[in-house]
Amino acid sequence: MIKLFDTGAYLLRGQLLIKENNRLDLDNLNQRLTTDGLKPLQASPQKEKALAGTMSYQILKQHNTSSNIQNLQIKFDALASHDITFVGILQTAISSGLKKFPVPYVLTNCHNTLCAVGGTINEDDHVFGYSAAKKFGGIFVPPHQAVIHQFMRETMASCGKMILGSDSHTRYGALGTMAIGEGGGEIVKQLLSHTYDIKYPEIIAIYLKGTPAANVGPQDIALTIIKAVFNKGYVKNKVMEFVGPGIYNLSMDFRNGIDVMTTETTCLSSIWCTDEKTESYYKIHGRSEDYQPMQPNDITYYNGVVEVDLAEIEPVIAMPFHPSNVYTIAEVNANAADILRQIEIQVKQQIENPHIKVNLLDKLQNGRLKVDQGIIAGCAGGSYENLVSAAKILGQTPLNSFDLNVYPASQPIFFELMKIGTISDLTLAGTTIRSAFCGPCFGAGDVPANNAFSIRHTTRNFPHREGSKPADDQISYVALMDARSIAATAKNGGLLTAASEETITIPEYTYTNQIYENRVYQGFSKADEQEELITGPNIIAWPKIRSLPDNLLLKVCAVIHDAVTTTDELIPSGETSSYRSNPLRLAEFTLSRKIPEYVNRAKAVQKEEIQRQQVLEEKTTVSDIIPLFNKAFPNNTREQMLSTGIGSVIVAIKPGDGSAREQAASCQRVLGGDANIAVEYATKRYRSNLINWGMIPFTMDQKDLLLLEDDDLIYIAGIREAINSEKTTIQGEIVKHSQRIPITLKLENLSAGERQIIADGCLINYYNKKQ
Repeated sequence: MIKLFDTGAYLLRGQLLIKENNRLDLDNLNQRLTTDGLKPLQASPQKEKALAGTMSYQILKQHNTSSNIQNLQIKFDALASHDITFVGILQTAISSGLKKFPVPYVLTNCHNTLCAVGGTINEDDHVFGYSAAKKFGGIFVPPHQAVIHQFMRETMASCGKMILGSDSHTRYGALGTMAIGEGGGEIVKQLLSHTYDIKYPEIIAIYLKGTPAANVGPQDIALTIIKAVFNKGYVKNKVMEFVGPGIYNLSMDFRNGIDVMTTETTCLSSIWCTDEKTESYYKIHGRSEDYQPMQPNDITYYNGVVEVDLAEIEPVIAMPFHPSNVYTIAEVNANAADILRQIEIQVKQQIENPHIKVNLLDKLQNGRLKVDQGIIAGCAGGSYENLVSAAKILGQTPLNSFDLNVYPASQPIFFELMKIGTISDLTLAGTTIRSAFCGPCFGAGDVPANNAFSIRHTTRNFPHREGSKPADDQISYVALMDARSIAATAKNGGLLTAASEETITIPEYTYTNQIYENRVYQGFSKADEQEELITGPNIIAWPKIRSLPDNLLLKVCAVIHDAVTTTDELIPSGETSSYRSNPLRLAEFTLSRKIPEYVNRAKAVQKEEIQRQQVLEEKTTVSDIIPLFNKAFPNNTREQMLSTGIGSVIVAIKPGDGSAREQAASCQRVLGGDANIAVEYATKRYRSNLINWGMIPFTMDQKDLLLLEDDDLIYIAGIREAINSEKTTIQGEIVKHSQRIPITLKLENLSAGERQIIADGCLINYYNKKQ
């Protein structure tokens, strides 16, 4: 079904895979190529030359502004943000000298769409975004028109181009566009005409062969790949390049549905071969000029291969609480009790509140799993083909008590579904039809009842991402499934059911751009510096952040020993997302669903740093009003106080899986955080967010990390000098129980620019200093 190569491999003529450790005899290779109906090669493969044969290499080389392909400095063709990221991004960019948008920047409004929390604050953000689009020359997509990634697919993707978005699911590889999801700081750099700096990534071939069964959808393929690669880190921070004869057997909606889920593998980006189906997609959307054929060279080398036989993949379900926790639906139906007991154990290990009762066995009905809710939504689920397929499977079967809600991903899709009768069919069956909205993906829409089990064709099923609040003893469960099997389950009254193998005919899609022409503000290259930015009372500027002191005294305010810590745990989504424009208010939610005590602990440390600075400014004698300092240095001096900053630190094994949200880092910084300490970082984007907010992404060996406990102090002498001198390790001391324990902290893979941002205190300080 899925095979991971343990070596690199050559791809010949786009179809024949040869492992690196095989004997590359030209005559033998040509005989195999001829047998497969492919033209023979003129020369034997050479690895160095073949490395440059990938589509990824060609795109990255074209967008690289440095003289060294191994140290990329990328400028993107377009940018995209939504309404829980663009306010903070614009405030940062404005504070750093923004005058106008240098490339098309799309501001969509698909997250805080409902304007349901905090009075006027959400609509204030939308008004601010519209005024910014007019002032700086942006593209503004009003609420309910499209989810961010569907709009970008329909209007902005282009073969051979690169797009950067402040949302982790920024993936348009199936359309020949290399897209990357990052935190807001990286968008700011592009807005100021600076570059995205990264080492040249490894390229992994995702070799598709065969044809999916009629009951298998894109989510089934995507989840099966995620299961195979996630825990092994096989594609982490690498580019997934989709090749092989199986691509042609997939429609464009199918390809897009797989592609958007590549984010959950922790890869950097993705790119696909293009063909006449891709060309047809661009033609349908009135953009034939944006198509070009894209294939790897005749001889191409990949650093690894994920070989996928599409014909062998079955309908699957990703059980709580991760997209990689995948079982076939047949497995669950055959062994529901055993599997649910295993999931219960996993859930209890992840839930911090002992008062929450976990009993998934309550969901069994005559040995079958019975679910309470179904959702098909967003950039993964809300496509034309998914919703047509779901409607045809469901038919006119009344839903009765089962709750099924669907969200078409854009108004053009919604309009076409109305024209062909799909909306009528779904409505008559009892389905609730919503507008284009990302809410179910992050807990701001259709929050299940306590202890309810929801199956969703959306992007993630992390703990509490669906909106439940563990501090209030709430829990609900989300499992990910394909729209086809969700419809089959709904038709069966909520009993978990895989879609049947009945072939579904999909009517040809017609795209109507007039919807966007009548509503979307197209302001690129029309910047008006006289336009006034309109702000509401919740739109608060970033607080002033100090630069890195000579020495640091850190207090451990949170220790997390989970194998992986998600950004949802670091800063929850759901209704808290409504406060993304108010860094002070949002910071109150930091780690609130994981370690509720963290905020008060961090504030107490921050208070001592404020007091330290007041003592210095007033030029008074050393005072005993700073307990942490006195605890670490009983015989402290004024000079020591002058050079040693006080801050908080979070310790975790592997933080940062999931969202690109920079607030997972910035909220810590707003509360006085100076660093994270980890064994490794789950994603590049979270590590980048730490750096852009002036926080040091320390790493250390796990055996040493396990020494750290809440309330420990860590003293690091000479940290500024270590950052500025490009040291890769620094010695520190753990201060605990009157002991001083030496530790080694690593400063790995920091570029000169990243070190300067940390030294300056944050990206805003860095740019202001340059000005």
